[in-house]
Amino acid sequence: MQAKLDKVLLRPEYREGVERLMRGQWREPVIALRLDENHDLGFDVPGRRLDGTVKGKRLVRRFFWNIARGMAGLVINVFMLFNAGGVGNPFRREIRVTGPADAMALGLLDALRPAKGPWLVCSPSSLALVDTGPTYLDPADAAPPRILWQARKPQGPEVNLRTRALTWPDGSKFKFPLYRESEARHLQKYYGPSYTINWHGNPE
Repeated sequence: MQAKLDKVLLRPEYREGVERLMRGQWREPVIALRLDENHDLGFDVPGRRLDGTVKGKRLVRRFFWNIARGMAGLVINVFMLFNAGGVGNPFRREIRVTGPADAMALGLLDALRPAKGPWLVCSPSSLALVDTGPTYLDPADAAPPRILWQARKPQGPEVNLRTRALTWPDGSKFKFPLYRESEARHLQKYYGPSYTINWHGNPE
C-alpha cells in the first residue's frame, strides 16, 4: 500500500527527467533525491529570521502573518489540550541551516524557497538544485525541469549523504530533509561498504 502511494506522489518519470538533464550537463553519473518542500526549515544565521527570511524586510506582511500564526496556534493547542492532554508549539522549527552572516549556504536555500518539486542532484564533482513542480501530476503535462542553483568543487559544498548534510567552505551547513521514506530507501541503493558511494548504484 505504501509503495503504491509513493508511486502516486512521486512518479518515477520525474526522477528520470532530472537525472537525464544533469547527466547531460555534467557528463557524470548522478544521484537525484527529492527534497521535502513542506518541511519547516529553521535557520540560525545572523541577519535571517528563524524561517530564513531577511530581517527588516516585509514588515507589514510579517505583522499580519504573526497574527494569523498566533490564532492558528491557539486553535491547534486547544484541540491538543482536549484530545491529547498536552500543549505544545505546532510551529516549532528544527534548526537545519547554520552559518555566519551572508553564509554561502544561503544561495541554495534562497533558491529552494519557491520550488514546488525540489530535487537535490549530486555527482562526484557537482551539486545542483532542480525544480520539476509537483511530482504527483501527469508527467506528460509537466514543464521541463529547471536548474535553480548549481555549484562545482572547490566552490561547492562537501556532500555527506549518510548524514544528509551539505557543508560549505565558510562552515555554513544545511541538513536537507528528504521527501518521504521512499527517498531514504532510494539513497540506500548507492551505499557501499562503510557508506562509500557507488555512483552507478548497487545491483538489485
